[in-house]
Amino acid sequence: MVTYLSTFLAIRNSRPISWVKAALRDFEVFPKDVRNDMLDALTLAAEGELSGKAKPFKGVDCGVFEIALRHRGDAFRAIYAIKIDVDIWVIHAFQKKSKSGIKTPQFEIDLIRERLKRLKEALT
Repeated sequence: MVTYLSTFLAIRNSRPISWVKAALRDFEVFPKDVRNDMLDALTLAAEGELSGKAKPFKGVDCGVFEIALRHRGDAFRAIYAIKIDVDIWVIHAFQKKSKSGIKTPQFEIDLIRERLKRLKEALT
């Protein structure tokens, strides 16, 4: 079962940022510098802009983006959607440990698709 959390940004004209609970739990164990950089990128998304650290996430619905950061040789990712609801929804956060280069592992993509599906169902 997927559970959801919502947080609101009280800055400028921004949209709320909401989290799939599992994504928030995973995000909270990231290094502090990574969390801060990702929150900056999410704040820009909430304000209608695209961070230089974010790019469209291929292989799923339109309006889904990936924030990709490197920190001390490790790769961290957060996936968010902008077209599901009024909110910006953070769907997944993970440390990438793929042995296949920069490609996102298939099990991560499958998890993202499943969370998107459940989130859409919950919001309709």
